[in-house]
Amino acid sequence: MKWNKSIFLAAALFAGAATTQVHAQDNLINALKGNTSDNSKAGFKFTEVINLANTSIKDQGSSGTCWSYSGNSFLESEMIRMGKQPVEISQIFTARNTYIEKAKTFVRLHGDQAQGDGGQLHDVLTIFKKYGAVPREAYTGLQEGQTRNNFSEMGPILQGITQTVAKSKKPSNNWLKSFTAAMDAYLGEAPASFQYKGKTYTPRTFADQVVGINPDDYVGISSFEDHEYYKPFVLLIQDNWSFESFLNVKINDLTSIIDNALATGYTVAWATDVSEKSFSWKNGVAFVPEKPFEQMTKEEQDNMFNGPKAEPKITPAQRQEAFDNYTTTDDHGMHIVGLVKDQNGKEYYIVKNSWGESNDYKGYMYVTKEYVRYKTISLLVHKNAIEKGLQTKLGIK
Repeated sequence: MKWNKSIFLAAALFAGAATTQVHAQDNLINALKGNTSDNSKAGFKFTEVINLANTSIKDQGSSGTCWSYSGNSFLESEMIRMGKQPVEISQIFTARNTYIEKAKTFVRLHGDQAQGDGGQLHDVLTIFKKYGAVPREAYTGLQEGQTRNNFSEMGPILQGITQTVAKSKKPSNNWLKSFTAAMDAYLGEAPASFQYKGKTYTPRTFADQVVGINPDDYVGISSFEDHEYYKPFVLLIQDNWSFESFLNVKINDLTSIIDNALATGYTVAWATDVSEKSFSWKNGVAFVPEKPFEQMTKEEQDNMFNGPKAEPKITPAQRQEAFDNYTTTDDHGMHIVGLVKDQNGKEYYIVKNSWGESNDYKGYMYVTKEYVRYKTISLLVHKNAIEKGLQTKLGIK
C-alpha cells in the first residue's frame, strides 16, 4: 500500500527521532526504581480478607497500553464472575482500534489534542462495542522473535502521520489507510475471522458469544469538588480523547464504591497517579506519608516501605489542589481485585499490575485506602456493584 509522499517523509523523520527516545512507559518505571526499602516484605504481615478471581499477571512491555491491559483484565474477571471460562482478551487489538479512533479525532480537531499510546479504561468498552474483541492467541501484536510489545518506534511514526495530516489544508481520504498500514507493519493485520476452540468467530461474534459482557452496564466514576457532586462531568485529562463523562462522587464514596464492589463479587478497574515517592513498585506498597519526602530524614526515607506507616486524612480540597497543580497526574491503569489487612488492622486493596512479576509480590501491590482517595483519577465498575442508595443519587438505572 503506497503512502502519500509527505506523510511518508514525516513518518520517517519521527522514526529517526525514536531511536534515541526513551518510551514514556519505560521512563515511568525507571523513575520509580529508587522508591524502595530493604527488607520491606518482612515488615508487613498481610491477612487476606477478599481475593476475587483474576487471570494471570501480564507484561505490557515498552508500550503505554496499561489502560488496555487493566481494562481487559477487568473484563476477564467479569467473565469469571458471570460463570464463564475466562479467556485472555487481546490487549493489542483493543489498543490498535483505539489508536484508529483517536487518530480520527486528532485530525478532526486539527491536531489540537494529545497523542501517544495513552488511553482511558472506558476505551476498552468503546472498542468492545464498536469493533468487538479477539483472544490474544489470535492477535498478539508481536512480530517473529518478539516476546514483549515495544511501541517506541511505531508511536512516533503514527504521530508523524497524523500531525502531517492535521497541518494540511485539505486532508485526503487516504490518510487513514496509511495510518493503518503503519500499524500493520508493526503489529500485523488484525484478523477478520479466526478459530477459537474449534469454532470460527469474527471479532463481533467472539465479543458477543464468548466474552458476553454488555458495555452499557459499566460506569466511570471520579471525584472532584470543582464539579457538582452526583452529576456527570467531562474529566479534563489529556488521554480522555473521546471527552467521556464520568459520574462525580464525594471523596469517601471512591473507597465505599470499591468496598461494596469487592464485598459483592465485583472487581474494579482503577486509573491513578503512580509517580509518587510513596509508591513503590519494587516493594509492592503505596501509601500517603505524613510529611513530604523532602522533609524526611535520610533514615525515614530509607525506611518508607519497611512496614506500616501512619497516614494523614486527605480532604477534598487537597485532592482537588493536587489535580490542579499537576502533583496528581494520569499515569497508570491497574485492576483492584481484593482486600487485605496489615498487622495493625489497616486495610489495603490488592491491586493487579501489568509490569510482569518482578516485584516483591509477583506482580501485585497493596495500596492503602487513603492513597486511593488521594490519587485516583477514575474508576470503572459494573453499575450493580454500586450500593442502591448511591445508584439512585447518581441516576443509574
